[in-house]
Amino acid sequence: MSEKRVAGLDGLRGLCALYVLLFHCWAYTFRGFPRYRGPEWLSWLGFGRLAVVMFLVVSGFSLAMAAARNGWRLGSLGRYARRRAWRILPAYWAALVFSLIIAWTVVRQPHSAEPTSESVVVYTLLLQDLVAAPTPNGAFWSISVEALLYALLPLLVLLCRRIGPAAMLAIVTLPVVVIGFAVFDGSPPQGDNWLAPHLVPAFAAGVVAAGVVAAGDAFRRVPWAWLSVLAAVPVGLLILYQGTRWMIGHYYWVDLAIAPAMTMLLLAVVSGRPAALIRLLDSRPLKRLGSMSYSLYLIHLPIVVVVTLKLAIPQLGRGMASFTATVLIAGGLSLAGAWLFARLFEAPFQRHRSWAELRNAVRPVADHRRRPEQPVLIGADTAPADHR
Repeated sequence: MSEKRVAGLDGLRGLCALYVLLFHCWAYTFRGFPRYRGPEWLSWLGFGRLAVVMFLVVSGFSLAMAAARNGWRLGSLGRYARRRAWRILPAYWAALVFSLIIAWTVVRQPHSAEPTSESVVVYTLLLQDLVAAPTPNGAFWSISVEALLYALLPLLVLLCRRIGPAAMLAIVTLPVVVIGFAVFDGSPPQGDNWLAPHLVPAFAAGVVAAGVVAAGDAFRRVPWAWLSVLAAVPVGLLILYQGTRWMIGHYYWVDLAIAPAMTMLLLAVVSGRPAALIRLLDSRPLKRLGSMSYSLYLIHLPIVVVVTLKLAIPQLGRGMASFTATVLIAGGLSLAGAWLFARLFEAPFQRHRSWAELRNAVRPVADHRRRPEQPVLIGADTAPADHR
């Protein structure tokens, strides 16, 4: 782990985004989701929500790491807000335009009405977790959740400084548990909005992981990978026994139950063990995938919906043939589109931290393109030395 990069973390993000893509290919090409009717050997693809929870844990860790190393001081709130907006909004807004065009001209998102002017306002302002509106992209629910959790991070960091990371995690987790039992009698409803409150503990667990790492190298001696497996086994067995339909009806509790295992997996990656896993996650293909994982997450679902509903299912019906075609066509288009999106709407905003920097970087290129080529005079003194 260096000051700016954890080996394997990009690969972990990339695998999560790829899994979400495969999950949507799977969900839209077999009948009856969540009452799955496809081949059993593909049932492992039915847990796309868990990949999003992993994203939240990693986000909490990544954003809190600098503060944890600085005595739980986040620094200027204005600077923090600008950097978060600069990082997520350009690609998100570009993907929103792309998704609206698809929804209005090709096919709307399943299980949603066609987007309206209200949708444009709500999704532009990242309010979709608070305000219900027809969606242009079913994957955008988590972007609003992330934005709300970003806004909560300064408070979480303050609590870590005042009472410690463990107490902070307890304070944000206890209300979620109490509300789940006292208000909803143990069975909270699973809607499309107001998901951020019960996902705060997953994000906060990532913040706690940053505190563990910042405390010193002693954490590297802990067998985090094995602890992660032990924490995940009971949750995994319960999900496999009850089935995907049960899991979707109990996301509220599943998200809480799986967060410790994911946090310990993250700590295993940061500690560099097991080495074979780190080598895999830090391999060039997975690092490249991780570098465009945000763009892949943003744009893949409209592509999957177009391919499944307009091409694969009408031609091949629902089943294995449609799934294979969707993975190959929608997967390929999504990866290519994510590469382009990352180059256009992520990389420039990562290299340059302000509009002034971005303009200064773009201006020389634009001036060079506008400048007419100078004629080359044969035998002139400007010719290369070896051609004189």
